Amino acid sequence: MRIDGDEGGLERNERKRIKMKILGLLLQHFGKFQNRKIRLEDGINVIYGENESGKSTIHAFIKGMLFGIERGRGRASLHDTYSIYEPWEGPGQYKGVLRFESGGKVFRIDRNFDRQQKKAELICEDDGEELSIAEGDLDLLLGGLTPAGYDNTISIGQLKARPDQSLAAALKEYATSCYASGNGDLRPEQAIRYLQEQKKAVEKEMREALYEKQRERESVEQEASYIWREIHRLTEEEQTLEDRLSQAERKEPGPEEHKRLVDEIRPAKWRIHPVEILIFAAAIIAAFFLFPRPINYLIVIVIFLACSVYVWNRLKVGKRKNQSLTEEFPEELLLEEEMSEERLRWELERIGREKKDKQIQYDNLQEQLAEMQTSGKAERALEKRNQALQTAILRMNELSEVFRKRLEQRLNEEASKIVCQITGGAYTKIRVEEGLHMVLLKEGDETSPGLRRIPMEQVSCGTVEQICFALRMAAAGILQEEEQPVILDDAFGNYDEERLKHTLKWLAGQKKQVLIFTCQKREIRLLQELGIPCNVVEI
Repeated sequence: MRIDGDEGGLERNERKRIKMKILGLLLQHFGKFQNRKIRLEDGINVIYGENESGKSTIHAFIKGMLFGIERGRGRASLHDTYSIYEPWEGPGQYKGVLRFESGGKVFRIDRNFDRQQKKAELICEDDGEELSIAEGDLDLLLGGLTPAGYDNTISIGQLKARPDQSLAAALKEYATSCYASGNGDLRPEQAIRYLQEQKKAVEKEMREALYEKQRERESVEQEASYIWREIHRLTEEEQTLEDRLSQAERKEPGPEEHKRLVDEIRPAKWRIHPVEILIFAAAIIAAFFLFPRPINYLIVIVIFLACSVYVWNRLKVGKRKNQSLTEEFPEELLLEEEMSEERLRWELERIGREKKDKQIQYDNLQEQLAEMQTSGKAERALEKRNQALQTAILRMNELSEVFRKRLEQRLNEEASKIVCQITGGAYTKIRVEEGLHMVLLKEGDETSPGLRRIPMEQVSCGTVEQICFALRMAAAGILQEEEQPVILDDAFGNYDEERLKHTLKWLAGQKKQVLIFTCQKREIRLLQELGIPCNVVEI
């Protein structure tokens, strides 16, 4: 992907810059000050005062008027900015006024910082129009300058020369937004976060769909397993019935077998119990010997005839019963065998039909499981969307890295120019690496040609502060849409006179408003020696 006009966005941005300058301050009740007026001019302003005269208070007042002051909570409120600069007398009148010029018009900010009477007004003094700070009108006039951007670029506090990591984040964000769109409207970091959120949502939806599909698959597998066991059981029952039917068909009785069965079930003919025969014989013998002759012959004959009649009747009845049993029982036996075979065939047919139905169900379930192996239309759409989001994130990261390197090159060039000027050519190049890690690059000599890397740890404290100053000014020139005043609170304490002269020259050459807070008259003297006009405010 070609990126044409990579620096065009920044150049266009520079052409659109509007110069802003602070015209005056009114510290009605702020810290130690009451109704203190300070007039400021274009160019360099030196606010001079001895220690504890209130220079840092004025510095804090400017930031508070531009961005407001919020009261901390809990223990943090004991030593926050609000508590430090709360008026010594009349805390209810914690307020002030700041007048500034932007775009050829004069504006006034009125703020009351008191938490009970908090108020902020923005008025255009040229036409009397009242603007809204809450709706972002002041942010527009400041060119989108944030408190963090203010602290890391144009405002240097006491012992705070080194910017923090929020500047690195701002540069990274600005790199892609400015180079990609040319006007800083695109926010790739936000776009990447949005894409990542969308990707997480799609992945969650995919996981839920996969879980639902897995749950459905397990349910179908359980049902298929149950049907398979039923088919196996029916197959075993079918085999058992076929074996029984085959045995029954092989054992169908013929005439001889029929006679044998009848003989087996028929009771023995002419059977009289032996005890009865003994009783009959004993009765005849007893009658013969017990009764006198010839009466005993008559009694024996009568007893014999009675026994004969009894035996005859018994034999006759038994024969009739045996005939009925031999006629009826074989017919019942054969009928029962015929019914058993018919029942086996019917049961075999029923099991076959049930087995066929189960097999159809099992085949349908197997087809359903096979369909589950392939992704559905909705799943393919989610996968495609997830891949598209991943590609977009990777592409955005690649572009972000490309743009970051481009801005890093520009930042290094701008910072190197500033370092070269304020150090009098002692150092010509500076490299700002990842995480605002800075190194100096110095031309080598005959024994060591080429550029030599000099870590920050190997240079003096004053040089470190000068490098940080160069980085801040270069970053301000790139990041800020408006040309803002530079505010320096005792920022030159470790500068030697020679480098301070170079720094003041550079500041004067920028044609912007500069506020220098100092407890020494060295800056005033050097400015006079250099012939640079300045507005001196003594506190």
